[in-house]
Amino acid sequence: MDDQFLDWAIELQALAQAGLAYTKDPFDQERFERIRTIAVEMLAIESPIPIPKLRNLFAEESGYPTPKLDTRAAVFKNNKILLVQEKDGLWSLPGGWVDFDQSIKENTVKETLEETGLNVEPVKVIAIQDRNKHNLPRYAYSVCKVFIECRFLDGGFIENIETLQIDWFELSALPLLAEEKNTAEQIELCFAAHADGSWHVPFD
Repeated sequence: MDDQFLDWAIELQALAQAGLAYTKDPFDQERFERIRTIAVEMLAIESPIPIPKLRNLFAEESGYPTPKLDTRAAVFKNNKILLVQEKDGLWSLPGGWVDFDQSIKENTVKETLEETGLNVEPVKVIAIQDRNKHNLPRYAYSVCKVFIECRFLDGGFIENIETLQIDWFELSALPLLAEEKNTAEQIELCFAAHADGSWHVPFD
């Protein structure tokens, strides 16, 4: 989809969501709902996804529109990084959406344990990124990605519904990555932070 077209749809959806969050006027509520519907219909023009599913993905949030929060754990052992193999065969750093009742630190530990069976201890923030500036395809909503270096404590892989296996990789021998979640450049950034005792956190 054309970036400008997507930007317009995202802005219309955000304006409608904010309006619905604050207006008390029933006529304005109706107008904002129509704006939200138009934003979904704009996306549907160039998307194979049915309108009901698009609305569920893109236009069902309530309250003031803010980015979603995603954490990714960079766990190192013998200068190799931990990756998990997704159900589609591609590899990523363990992580996922931050649950409403979890802090970034807590969520990083939880997601790593669920996807790998390993207990880890978060030790430093590596980077804070706007997902749409670094990963493809672009999403029709904003995501803030927080990369956290973690110390491996103990544990071993446990079969689960999210991942097929885990493994440790050198930077020069990365497998095929799930680039919508993490790119080679992002993993390289994790290696750089791991090697730097006075790391300064880059952020968008």
